[in-house]
Amino acid sequence: MPAEDFDATAARLRACRLCRDAPLFGAPLPHEPRPVVQGSATARLLIASQAPGNRAHRSGIPFSDPSGRRLRTWLGLDEAEFYDPARVAILPMGACFPGLDAKGGDRPPRRECAPTWRAALLAGLPRLDLILVIGQYAQAWHLGPRPGGLTETVAGWRAILAASERPRVLPLPHPSWRNNGWLRTNPWFEAELLPVLRAEVARAMDLRR
Repeated sequence: MPAEDFDATAARLRACRLCRDAPLFGAPLPHEPRPVVQGSATARLLIASQAPGNRAHRSGIPFSDPSGRRLRTWLGLDEAEFYDPARVAILPMGACFPGLDAKGGDRPPRRECAPTWRAALLAGLPRLDLILVIGQYAQAWHLGPRPGGLTETVAGWRAILAASERPRVLPLPHPSWRNNGWLRTNPWFEAELLPVLRAEVARAMDLRR
């Protein structure tokens, strides 16, 4: 069967209540699901992220928080460019806010979501040129098991970018303020990776449709 149109798959996803009504892993989602995704069949850039935060859950807009402002700075995009679904797709590993843990941090993405929805959503993005895999969950899905965890994965960005055909792939840490310590102890990220990231994003965004 031909791949379903991205908009049709996203509409079905937005109606999904699997993690609340028939959870496959652990307790049900403790609030009304609100899947938050962005994209279209013409998108050239995919931001493969973790899961919406509480602010994105309330607004329905991905990365509508300080993490989003930092991410846009990393990418060299303004809000209009970042939120243009014709050029930028945003697909978290878990489409809904997963709730908070005992320490006040976000829980991991719901495990039901990616196996149920991700392949169909990606099939609806045939023109991707660059995938940014943000955080360990997206990296595990898109890059497979890798030794050393997130730091070694991001540190290996040159080999990952060189090895990937279209769409090209770049691993990133999460732009959350919780990673400020990581950014301080890994200054190569801003000095070496960010200039390449911005150049790759600019090239993907400028490709002729």
